Amino acid sequence: FQGEHEIGIEHHGALYRLKITRQGKLILNK
Repeated sequence: FQGEHEIGIEHHGALYRLKITRQGKLILNK
């Protein structure tokens, strides 16, 4: 991956943002 990638996920009416950092870590934000 280059830079950061962010994916929007909708689950039970709540929107979550899944972000992949440059280090390859996954961060899940609500």
